[in-house]
Amino acid sequence: MTVHAHPELTKNQSLVFGSLSDAGGPLTAYAILDILRENGFRAPLQVYRALDKLVEYGLVHRLESLNAFVACSHKGCSGHGSAAFAICEKCGEVSEFTPDDAIQLLKDWTDGKGFRLSRTTIELRGICRSCGAET
Repeated sequence: MTVHAHPELTKNQSLVFGSLSDAGGPLTAYAILDILRENGFRAPLQVYRALDKLVEYGLVHRLESLNAFVACSHKGCSGHGSAAFAICEKCGEVSEFTPDDAIQLLKDWTDGKGFRLSRTTIELRGICRSCGAET
């Protein structure tokens, strides 16, 4: 497993981030725990604490609909606080993208309502191009 160095990360955070980066797709906290047992992880709380910080740093995103986490696929997420994902319901592939126009519309709406937006995650569910071509 790759251990990714990041100056602010603790050992546990680096291990959790490494497991997500190596996975190439979403993992649940319990799947991460299983992967990291040989590294001394014994309780889900250890994983959740690391995940909370990684999400805060913008290195990891939580996919609500899958109750799973995924490593950020591009730099700068912590700067804009927004992410979008297309999730294939057939093969499970997750593609991260930044829908700037949609985010701007949401920001305009929240500004108009006086709602202070802290984070935006958009999840699109459907069938990817590869799976769509199979039918």
